[in-house]
Order: sequence, then C-alpha cells, then structure tokens
Amino acid sequence: MTHPLDKSATDLAADLAARRIGAMELTEAAIARIEERDPPLNAVVVRDFDRARDAAMAADTAIARGQTGPLLGVPMTVKESNNVAGLRTSWGVELFGHWTATTDAVAVQRLKAAGAIILGKTNVPPFLADWQSDNPIYGRSQNPWNLERTPGGSSGGAAAAVASGMSPIELGSDIGGSIRVPAAFCGLYGHKPTWELVPSRGHQPPGVDGPAVPLAVVGPLARTADDLDLVLGVIAGPTEDLAKGYRVDLPPARGATLADYRVLVIDSHPLAATDHEVRGAIDALAGKLERAGARVARESALLPDLAGLHHLYGGMLNAVLSRGSPSPAALSAHAWMDMQDGQLVARRAFATLFEEFDVILAPTYGRTAYPHDARPQDERTHLIDNQETPYFDQLAWPGIATLTNLPATAAPIGLSADGMPLGVQIIGAAFEDRTTIHFARLIEQAFGGFRFPPGYN
Repeated sequence: MTHPLDKSATDLAADLAARRIGAMELTEAAIARIEERDPPLNAVVVRDFDRARDAAMAADTAIARGQTGPLLGVPMTVKESNNVAGLRTSWGVELFGHWTATTDAVAVQRLKAAGAIILGKTNVPPFLADWQSDNPIYGRSQNPWNLERTPGGSSGGAAAAVASGMSPIELGSDIGGSIRVPAAFCGLYGHKPTWELVPSRGHQPPGVDGPAVPLAVVGPLARTADDLDLVLGVIAGPTEDLAKGYRVDLPPARGATLADYRVLVIDSHPLAATDHEVRGAIDALAGKLERAGARVARESALLPDLAGLHHLYGGMLNAVLSRGSPSPAALSAHAWMDMQDGQLVARRAFATLFEEFDVILAPTYGRTAYPHDARPQDERTHLIDNQETPYFDQLAWPGIATLTNLPATAAPIGLSADGMPLGVQIIGAAFEDRTTIHFARLIEQAFGGFRFPPGYN
C-alpha cells in the first residue's frame, strides 16, 4: 500500500478535498516521517509541529465546511532562509543570533493562504553561499542517495527532505543554482522562475527589508513537474504597489507534445568542465527527443558567447553577495550600471534565440553530487573525468539563466554508473515558465522521472 507521503502534492490535495484522508492524519504522518527519517539526513532543522497540528485541525474544519484551496491541508517544509512568522531565520550564520521573523515572506503567506501546512524549515549553508548545506548552527545535511555526499545547496536540506519523502514540496531559492543543483543532486524537479515573477520579499538576511535582490529568486522543488506548476500558480504574482496595476497572465506552454518543440542542446562550456556521464545523459535524452519528433539542434549562431556571459554574471553575483560583508566588491555605481547594460544585451540576445528555439537543454552542474568537502571554498576542486577543476567554475551552468532572468526547470533524467541522480536544466524565454515546466512534464511522461532513493520508498 502506498504511504500517503509518497504521493505528489497534487494528488494529496485531491485526496484531502475528497476526504479520502484528513489533514491531521496526513500531518501526523509527515511528522512521524521526519522523526524517523531525518536523523541521518539532518534536513529539517527548524520544526514547528505544534502549530502544524493546529493548522491541520483548522484545515479539516474548513474542508468539512466545503471550503477549497489549491494546497488545503497539504503539509510541507520551506527553506530556512524564508521568513516564517514566529520562527528563527539565521541563513546558517551565528552572527544573526536568534533573530525571529515577525511576518511571513510573501511566498510563505501565499502558501498558507492556499491551505499549506508548514511543518518547519530546512537546512542551508552560511549566507546561502555553497553547494553544500553545512553551517555552525545546524550542522551538515546529507544526500539520501548517499550519505557521504552533499544534497546540494543552498536549498540542500529542502532537496533531501523532498527526495526522502518527508515533505512533498518545498520553497527554495536560487541565485547560483540553489534550487536547480540540489534538484539535480537528489533526483528532483526544481524551478527557478523568471526573476521577480515570485516576489522575494521576506527572503533576505535577517532584519533586512529592501527591494528585490538582483538575480535572486524563490521557487519550488518537488517530485513531479505537476507539483512545480501547482506551487508556482500559488506563489507567482505582483505584490504591494505593483499589484495595483499589474497581474500575472503567463502564456501557456508553447507545445502540447514533444514533437511540437524546437530544442537547442548545449552540453559543453568553455569555462566549466562537464563530466562524460552528464553529457552522455543529455545526449541520450536528445536522441529520445528526436525519435519522439522534436527538432533538436546541437549548435546555433544565435547563442551568445558563454564565456562572456559567465564573466558578466560573476561580476554581478560578486557585487550582490558581497554587499554588507567585510570585503565588499569594489564597484562604482556607474560600473554597476554598465553591468546592467550588459545584462540587457544578453537578455535581448536570448529573446532572439527563443524565436528560433522553444527550450534550451543544458547541464545543471558539471558532475553528480560530490563527497562532502570541509576544506575552505578557495581550496576546493572537483574531479571531473580524472581532472582537477576549480570549484566555482561550475557557476557557469546555472549562471546562463540567472544572468538573463530566465526561467529554468531542473528535471531528473537517469542515474550515473555509481547510482547517483543525473539531471538536466530546461531554459526558456522570459515569463514562459509554463513552457519549461511542461517540457519537464513531457519528459517525465515519456521517459520517466523521479524515483525514491533506495531505502526511502
């Protein structure tokens, strides 16, 4: 018999609405799963079980009265860096002490309004600045596929929680692949929305309340593409003054079937080494797509210079991440504006490219999940095809969509020879988030998708 927590959030919401299961029953099952499965993973590091039970009781009452909601009664966790009223937000940094949020992040507000029950928060690296999730407050999170390896970062606890069946969906964030890389490392679906399609207010360092951070987004992780679509529909849309004059009206997916799609495949980067298994999995996927009728190209003169994009992205990322640090980037206002000009040029170039192609397929990261590495970041390397390569070169792959503010959906596409998940990112045109998610859905339907790690189903 299928355990209820093994189902998708979409199916759970339907079961709850049809009263095939109760919110309290489901929430207790989720709590029991966390208590049973989390000790070796260390993913759900902030727990809010008493208030979750109260919310479940209220959801059962609402359902009995005939009320509905996209996520009414569905339990879930959220990344630690998202503010949840009454819970600590630390970003994995002791400097922030025991700062407690007094209000929910906008995305969390919307999840709650849709009926979601927040069980707690999941682990991150300090300042969200690593592809490992290890910090001095909560310790290190492990990958459920192999406890000796990272689940990714910075939404690493999030990915471990979803992949292990402790939570059906998660709210993560991404500026350097922090949704997409954990999704790839744990065999999940993850979506980096078009920049500010989902308001990021309430996802800022403790005590900070400023405008949207350039490049940074919040978005969902899940075990199915349908769940990405479900959550995005809940959390997307303008807020505050923008909501007075704007509303979300995302275009539908460009095609209904795989045969409708024009696909550009990029499997190598001039500045980031990429393992032969990652490239092989994407090449195999491209072959399947061609046999399904998709038009697949492996090069295009319309693709901007990837090295130039990466250098521009690195400059902007360094400026954003070093703000407020003891060693901020030395940058004039005019230099920042010059980088914004370059970003606009890149965005226009991709807009032209997406007149000829519907999606781009690219690696999410140059290798599968790697063994935990406690060395200082500037001393780390990756062994890729038996060659030592610089650690942060791998920013190049997620940086393509991040620099250009484009939507990108991570999807699982198989396992490596040593049994670790392999993934791909699907990049689309601005505000065509439904295209990248639907393409992930079509791949899932045609070739298979998420599978539970051994011992977790």
